[in-house]
Amino acid sequence: MLKIERLTTEYLERECVTDNPHPVFALTLASDKRETKIKSALFRVGEWQQRVEDNRAVYDGLPLSPLTEYELCAEVEDNYGEKATASMKFKTGFMDGNLPAEWITDGSYNLADNTSSPEPMTFARNFSVSGKVKSATLYITAIGIYCAYINGQRVGEDYFTPGFTSYNKRMQYQTYGVVGMLAENNRIEVAVAGGWACGSYTNRRRNKLYADRQALKAVLDIEFEDGRKLRIATNTAWQVARRYKFISADIYDGERYDASVSENDAEWRPATVERPGISPRLIADCGAPVRCRRRMQAKCIIRHPDGRLIYDFGQNFAGIVSLKVKGVRGQKICVRHAEIITDGELHTSLLRSAKATVEYICRDGVQQYAPTFTYMGFRYIEVSGAKEADTEVCAYLLSSDIAQTGHFECSDGRLNRLQQNIVFSALSNFMDIPTDCPQRDERMGWTGDIAVFAPTACFNFDMSRFFAKWLGDMREEQGEDGGIPDVIPAPPGTFAPAAKAFWGDACVLVPYAEYMQRGDKSQLMQAYPAMKKYVDGLVRKAERVAPFKHKYILWTYITQAFKQYGDWCSPDCGYYGWMLRSKWTATASLKNLLSLTAQIAQLVGDNCTYKRYTHIAEEVSRAYIREFTDGNGKLKKEFQTAYVLPLKFGMFPVASKAKAAENLVRLVRRNNYKVMTGFPGTPYILFVLAENGYQEDAYRMLTNESCPSWLYEVKTGGTSIWERWDALKEDGTINIDDNDKNVMVSFNHYASGDIGDFLYQKVLGISPANGGYRAFNVMPLKLGDITWAKGYTMTKYGKIVVDWSTDEGRIKVSVPVGATCHIKFMDIDKVVESGDYEFTVGQ
Repeated sequence: MLKIERLTTEYLERECVTDNPHPVFALTLASDKRETKIKSALFRVGEWQQRVEDNRAVYDGLPLSPLTEYELCAEVEDNYGEKATASMKFKTGFMDGNLPAEWITDGSYNLADNTSSPEPMTFARNFSVSGKVKSATLYITAIGIYCAYINGQRVGEDYFTPGFTSYNKRMQYQTYGVVGMLAENNRIEVAVAGGWACGSYTNRRRNKLYADRQALKAVLDIEFEDGRKLRIATNTAWQVARRYKFISADIYDGERYDASVSENDAEWRPATVERPGISPRLIADCGAPVRCRRRMQAKCIIRHPDGRLIYDFGQNFAGIVSLKVKGVRGQKICVRHAEIITDGELHTSLLRSAKATVEYICRDGVQQYAPTFTYMGFRYIEVSGAKEADTEVCAYLLSSDIAQTGHFECSDGRLNRLQQNIVFSALSNFMDIPTDCPQRDERMGWTGDIAVFAPTACFNFDMSRFFAKWLGDMREEQGEDGGIPDVIPAPPGTFAPAAKAFWGDACVLVPYAEYMQRGDKSQLMQAYPAMKKYVDGLVRKAERVAPFKHKYILWTYITQAFKQYGDWCSPDCGYYGWMLRSKWTATASLKNLLSLTAQIAQLVGDNCTYKRYTHIAEEVSRAYIREFTDGNGKLKKEFQTAYVLPLKFGMFPVASKAKAAENLVRLVRRNNYKVMTGFPGTPYILFVLAENGYQEDAYRMLTNESCPSWLYEVKTGGTSIWERWDALKEDGTINIDDNDKNVMVSFNHYASGDIGDFLYQKVLGISPANGGYRAFNVMPLKLGDITWAKGYTMTKYGKIVVDWSTDEGRIKVSVPVGATCHIKFMDIDKVVESGDYEFTVGQ
């Protein structure tokens, strides 16, 4: 039987509201027959229809009307003649880049200093409805971050809306159905904090980056069953008050909330129309909103004699604490957060200037509170001002709403814990944007971290909407010469567009990783112009300033070393040492960018660029070998990353490749299998070892428990990935200089979790042969003492499941409909099409 398991519009199965005039449709199939293929698929919306031979289509019919509900119908026929149908509904938004309402604010408020976050504002409007309501829809956005309530009930389950985008260019609005929340007499309240737009943000703690103060824009459309319509839009009929319940709110410092304040206590005044200094295009929510992903319970409590309680959740994560307390009016409860404790106390110096504190002022009776406008990265919290007997504590893990689509486990429990650490660090840092860490005064969308982690992210999660939104902001902020800011979004006056190896490279590496996992060529085509603009900019600079002896040597001569990050976080040197390695890392980066973008050019039909980039890539490879090696596979200056990158990117000639691999292994063995790579080399070092005949060395590095290594973090009790390999030294002390105000030690920083790509591709054995896994391989490596592995990853065709055991000499593989798999395991070598298979050795 053929069945459509999943039908999506813009990667959503339900509640899709889009302003995209060309939405993407896709389906996933299941069949009880082997070797099932898609003969044809028909997508239909109204009079428009498109027949394809795959499972994806892009709407190209008559313009979609705004504020309209459409039905998408799909019909598929397979090679056995069986058919399946499915349908779903989606809606369009305003589609004109605006909402028909005024920006409103408290015009009397001016934030004097340049570092604090503004006082939260609460906007309110009373209204009545008469008659039976058919539908009610709230369209809402803010300069700042908002939370809306109707008749005291919170609207939606999203946090930090409208999300962080390039506010100068575009801003999201959200759409909520609220018909069930209305009564005859109603009150809508919307609290707005500074957030990213005008609150204290970036590691320099600057405020008013996009606007001087918060503002709200909203439309509530009500339709009655008798055909009447009522529109309530933000204007001067609304009231505004400051410090109404929300006394203060700051992403880094936390939140103060006074539950004892009533509506009558607040100083309400008419809202004023705001003329913001920015005029972004307003678009329907196109990302993955932040939501509560799970409830976390404390594992133990440390009780101090003075009444303070320290709760240990047993896991480092990002989120907020939730308190249920029996209190009295005016009672103050304070909650502080930290990743680690020392001598029974919270260790907070790693937070730098971030206070990471919430204060709750009680009303009388039993009450519940969780912060709204802040989040923390923590494992431990300290609660003071409340008795243990009167208090129930839990926490909410917050993260962007991305489905977990991958799983890995094997016979080595340490690697299973490593996989969990990778997942938790990813969840902690996918907070509407891909942040670096969730706890200190930073939490910015660093491009270098996600550039190297993207393949692992795509194995574990459905990154489609998350990446689509973030890459859209990257394109908005790309410089005229192709440069990319170090962080995306880049608030004004912070990071200018630049060409930095493995950071700017995110404009190529991230969409390419997403394409290989999902196979969505429409996203790739959207990203391609920015990729080409970036790479063309590099080539122009190389041509302009290239030395006489080598035409293409790239950033060795184009820029100064200290404008690059080089071998960032390599454990064998410090800041300046990392940067001084940039001529090796950047030159290898250029070759990789040219080769990848050439492949992408071929995919999108740009054959001229394909040929040109391929030729230049070969020139860059030759220049690297001539400049940095003796011509026989030995580097003039040796360090692990300098061998790893050219080996992975195919830069060594055949004659010297084996010798180069041998020299890398010599370094690895000399360092007793410790990981000595920084951001650029870490994703690839195990691949390079395993793919060049040194599988045992790859295994020994993977399972090494000495610092620096992945399993050192596991052995010492780490529950997430660390920023620096030696964040916790082997003597048990934290690797910080007490006199350094710019402490760079985080225990929740996913970049080196890019080892997850190796776990999936080489240990479990799943790797794509082309974008989207229409053809893929299952070829597990025999690595040391690992005797079994099992797991899965979701693709555009469906779920690939692998389960193998060397002890039992068997392998099970599930191949999705429309896909082909090449299985190589022990003496098994099979090519199979869709279906469930089990093979045993000698069969």
